[in-house]
Amino acid sequence: MAPPVAVSPLIKTARYSALIAGIIYGKRRYDNLKPIAAEEKRIEEEEKKVRDEQERIAKLLEGWPPSGVRYSI
Repeated sequence: MAPPVAVSPLIKTARYSALIAGIIYGKRRYDNLKPIAAEEKRIEEEEKKVRDEQERIAKLLEGWPPSGVRYSI
């Protein structure tokens, strides 16, 4: 097997610069998207509460009026 080739300092610097730039970009992107995701989660939780309440009411009304009960007018 051939011995490893020495990598140019310019290439090493470019690779680490790109790595650091990517980390900084990712952190900024995350900080930008985090509040948006939190708001979407809050809205989804509110909608879920409303949906659960509607399902609960629908279940209560599902068997109404009870069978066998006659109403006279």
